[in-house]
Amino acid sequence: MALSRCECVTDGRNRELVRHGTPAFPLACYRHDGGTVNAVPWHWHDELETVLVKEGRVTVSVEGESRELGPGEGCFIASGALHHVWREGEGPVELHSMVFHPRLVGGGVESVFWQGYLEPLLAEGANRRVWLSEGASWEREALEAVEAAFRACREEPPGFEFLAREGLSRLVFLLWAHRPAARKPPSEKVLRDGKRIRAMLRFVEENYAGELTAARIAQSAAVSESECLRCFRSMTGTTPMQYVRQLRVRRAAELLEATEEKVADIGAACGFQETSYFARTFRALMGKSPGQYRAERRSASPE
Repeated sequence: MALSRCECVTDGRNRELVRHGTPAFPLACYRHDGGTVNAVPWHWHDELETVLVKEGRVTVSVEGESRELGPGEGCFIASGALHHVWREGEGPVELHSMVFHPRLVGGGVESVFWQGYLEPLLAEGANRRVWLSEGASWEREALEAVEAAFRACREEPPGFEFLAREGLSRLVFLLWAHRPAARKPPSEKVLRDGKRIRAMLRFVEENYAGELTAARIAQSAAVSESECLRCFRSMTGTTPMQYVRQLRVRRAAELLEATEEKVADIGAACGFQETSYFARTFRALMGKSPGQYRAERRSASPE
């Protein structure tokens, strides 16, 4: 199977609407560079996801916990977990991710694989993210299993579907075998913050092209500005206005690729009133100017 193109489209609740893979083989593999990493919004989906950093450094944030990852490190993201990835620094970045439905490795809900191994990982109160590095032997084994599954999908040897499922099944077993003995359910504060951040993210998604302030974003969740700032930092690792800039740049990137509109007009349509500020912000987040981004994405697109 060819690597899928990353096109993360979300609804008003930040739920991803893109189908990953096919009903017959519900797995999609993505290779991200520096630009596509920063083009992925905060989102969640019903599928499970693995992330593996091959080059450069990125920060991954899942349900309010962030960690900077380098080459050879990765993470597992559970179903329904709100998450985001962004690059660190200006160097080259390569990141491999796989998004797959639990039934790929678990079969039906009546199977021993689902009931014995997947259900404990999917249950309410289970770990929403697992950080993986080469420090522990089982984590190294898990990362090797993830890389083997990704390589099978990229190279497509005969029976690659079996190889991909084998690697991801091994990952699930290792996560199950090394899961915490007991995990406390989310606190009232975490649940409250989760509800508030989703409301504020939805408000920003609906109003990013207009004038936005921290005060307006706070009002959308009926909280003070200071509480809005605390909630954003706790749940996303960034500030409200930094998130606004990220979203505006992401929307601008979509328009640069899909339309013939002038760069200045696209910037204005995405909430940037000054073209020079738009260009500086775009370069800071995407690693290239709006014009360079458009040219590169057009040349990479199939005719």
